[in-house]
Amino acid sequence: MSPAHRPRAAALALALAAAFGGAAFAPSPARADTKASAGVDIPYEQFTLPNGLRVIVHTDRKAPIVAVNLWYHVGSKDEPAGRTGFAHLFEHLMFNGSENHKGEFFEPFELVGATDMNGTTNSDRTNYFENVPTTALDMALWMESDRMGHLLGAIDQKTLDEQRGVVQNEKRQGENQPYGQVWDALNRALYPKHHPYHHSTIGSMADLDAASLEDVKTWFRAWYGPNNAVLVLAGDIDVATAKEKVAQYFGDIPAGPSMAQPKVDVAPLAKDSRQTMTDQVPQARVYRAWNVAQAGTEDADRLVLLAQVLGGSKSSRLDRRLVHEEKLVDNVSAFVSTSQLSSNFLIMADVKQGVEPAKVEAVIDEEVDRLLREGPSQTELKQAQTMFKAGFVRGIERIGGFGGKADVLAECAVYTGDPGCFRASLDHIASASAADLRAVGAKWLEKGSHTLVVVPGPRTPLPEEPSVTPTPLTLPPADPKYKTLPSTVDRSQGVPQTTRFPELKFPALQRARLSNGTQVILAERHDIPVVQFSYEFDGGFRADQGGKLGTSSFAMGMLDEGAGELDALAFGDRAESLGATLGAGASLDGSRASLSALKESLDPSLALFAKMLREPRFEQKEIDRVKASWIAGIKQEKARPNGAALRVLPPLLYGEGHPYAMPFSGSGTEASIAALTREDLLGYHRRWLRPQGATLIVVGDTTLAEIVPLLEKHFGDWTGEGGGAAATTVPEVARPQKPRVFLIDQPGAIQANIFAGELVPSTRHADAVKFDIANAVLGGEFSSRLNMNLREDKHWAYGAYSFTSNALGQRPWLAFAPVQIDRTVESLKEMRREIADYASGKAPPTAAEVAKIQATEIRGLPGAYETASAVLGTIGGIVRYGRPDDYVFKRKAEIEALTPEQVKRAAATLDPNALTWVVVGDLERIEQPIRALDLGEVQVLDADGKPAAKR
Repeated sequence: MSPAHRPRAAALALALAAAFGGAAFAPSPARADTKASAGVDIPYEQFTLPNGLRVIVHTDRKAPIVAVNLWYHVGSKDEPAGRTGFAHLFEHLMFNGSENHKGEFFEPFELVGATDMNGTTNSDRTNYFENVPTTALDMALWMESDRMGHLLGAIDQKTLDEQRGVVQNEKRQGENQPYGQVWDALNRALYPKHHPYHHSTIGSMADLDAASLEDVKTWFRAWYGPNNAVLVLAGDIDVATAKEKVAQYFGDIPAGPSMAQPKVDVAPLAKDSRQTMTDQVPQARVYRAWNVAQAGTEDADRLVLLAQVLGGSKSSRLDRRLVHEEKLVDNVSAFVSTSQLSSNFLIMADVKQGVEPAKVEAVIDEEVDRLLREGPSQTELKQAQTMFKAGFVRGIERIGGFGGKADVLAECAVYTGDPGCFRASLDHIASASAADLRAVGAKWLEKGSHTLVVVPGPRTPLPEEPSVTPTPLTLPPADPKYKTLPSTVDRSQGVPQTTRFPELKFPALQRARLSNGTQVILAERHDIPVVQFSYEFDGGFRADQGGKLGTSSFAMGMLDEGAGELDALAFGDRAESLGATLGAGASLDGSRASLSALKESLDPSLALFAKMLREPRFEQKEIDRVKASWIAGIKQEKARPNGAALRVLPPLLYGEGHPYAMPFSGSGTEASIAALTREDLLGYHRRWLRPQGATLIVVGDTTLAEIVPLLEKHFGDWTGEGGGAAATTVPEVARPQKPRVFLIDQPGAIQANIFAGELVPSTRHADAVKFDIANAVLGGEFSSRLNMNLREDKHWAYGAYSFTSNALGQRPWLAFAPVQIDRTVESLKEMRREIADYASGKAPPTAAEVAKIQATEIRGLPGAYETASAVLGTIGGIVRYGRPDDYVFKRKAEIEALTPEQVKRAAATLDPNALTWVVVGDLERIEQPIRALDLGEVQVLDADGKPAAKR
């Protein structure tokens, strides 16, 4: 989550050249004969170190950052019986420091302002990734190489116990959600007992408990050598620099054993099967799954297209039939999840309350059968191909992070051996015919599906399969073909210090004004052929004051449900045919409508955007349909622990009748949404979606000279209807005089979700930035106080953080921690102590803590604006909160100048005696202990925030 040093000495250069023998170290050029469409390629070069580490390099100079993405070819598929969860456990262990860096792995990265830092494990691989400033590359490579080559000495029993506890809380957190046991059940049903995919990635509690220190060390020796890894460096780097630095830091690490990969085993089911599961869910959900062709195959790519036609968009076949025509479900989707040994073709449908799941299953059967029999139409095929290409183009704007260019190259290299396999996939997609899709569907989907139906009822824990004593793991010797380079790094000196950092760059904001009174702000970004738009309006949640809660969100959400002559389905078809993404939504203090358009279809995409804004249909049949799904979504919110808490907190903090006293989601209540009329929506549109005084933000591959005439063409004569709305005010609210505690029952919960909240001054307050830094010390970062206490020290939680939301009025500040149910009271005590000691000055922010947050904030800025959407969001804040155009530079300067004393004063903004606590959990287990804690007056609420009936 790094300083440019001078080039290595000539002696080192000669040693490298001799060791690699020239050709062995020569980069492999990117394939030049690709058929992939212009603008969607990822050029790369690659080389392999003598120890087997494969390195892939992609140059992208748009920002002074480098994505470091390291994939180890080991996942849960490689775990023998009795060792389930080892790969994921080791992902956590490798974040806990190494032999030459004793602290948390995140700390050096936070100090250089790394972005997009994380690690993940799935069935097939474990990866670690971070974007770092170009000057911090040495630090990042030192850190990654130290945990690859120098980890075992840092793993002791205490570390193992700590991370085992964290992983087990992660497992509880997942299982505590509605439908949270589904994927375990599906894995067991889809794959036979001895198949590598039969068990889940997170593993069983029993196997995690049984893991010994020697077990995990042997696991590391087996799988985490350089010859079982792929390192991708993407961004502000070239292959010459990569060769030098990677050899320097990784070259002396010995290869590990050459561990065999399991053979591909798609394991298609011989016949259809089914099961039913009860859970505390608001509605039934149907899952239909098939085992299909593995990743990297033509069949898998074409099944992706088939899924798009079947249920990948709002105008797909299942959506048309189940959502629009027969109105049997609130949501339905179809998609392919690809993996190394076998993939899954999945359909998911949320069944409307009162509808028998069997009716939904019958329609799914009919639509799948019809698609396999007839194949897609040419229009459906073309739309699916366009959407795939558009999604790929948008995805490769990012160099790193989930799904960025580094991820694409690493995944291809690990799964297929060819870093450029994405080109073949693009070709498979672009060249597929309707007959091809019909054939691949018939091949894989005509039999062998498994259906899982989850219905409302008591949650019955899915029993873990019996644990077994694992067979001792005997490691083969390393292949003698692998060699090491002489070590050139004195690791006893610790992590390389980064002393220089790139300067913050933010695109110049260009302005124009349309004839309709709208201000246009343009930031040019020519990295990918995409242009993004955000039309910013007043209104938002606070405009619902005195009316029906959720009106603003619902009205904005209806804009793309048909406009002009296009009904909802035709509108969706038109957007997909253009590769455009349109949408609209509301927030506390405003609303916005957005468009992401491919440059090649800019004019027609803007025409559709204008139609959406100027001529929404608000058809009654669509209102009724969306209402039903919206209300189902509210029920889903209330069924999720965090969702329930975030619905009741704003009315508790602000008081009934306040403009902000509504669920944080802005979704309203079942009653308010049920009462909405077409006139309510038209009224919101007339009052608030007016071009006069609005701002249209444009970011992307265009110029002011090009875009203004197009905007004039489509919006210039738009005047809006009637008179605008009067400005709404947001009154100040006094904090409570003493702490309050509210409990929400979630019977059977295995975690308690703890929230503490209070109001702090507005985003526009002169000290808002100082408070943000004070909050970051307490709970804004991985290494902040709350998380280091409850996760890393106590391992009672998977994570514990605090945050504020932006608002023109008083902002809500929240601290939260989902904790294991038997540690609820202890966690409440620790949270109360941390907040009170910090706010009172008893445990003030230290100089080191402040410096760390300053470093994270300031040094992360060059990487923070890598994407057009990040730039657009920042400009949106400049518009909404009346900030100057150079706000990002002013904010940077303010953070740089902060002193610990100023941060201490900002921390005193919090009043520990005015906290509102909300705890969601199984009250049979936690209510009486919480009452005994005497944290404050205790009330039990239902999921609507009303006093619960006496139990």
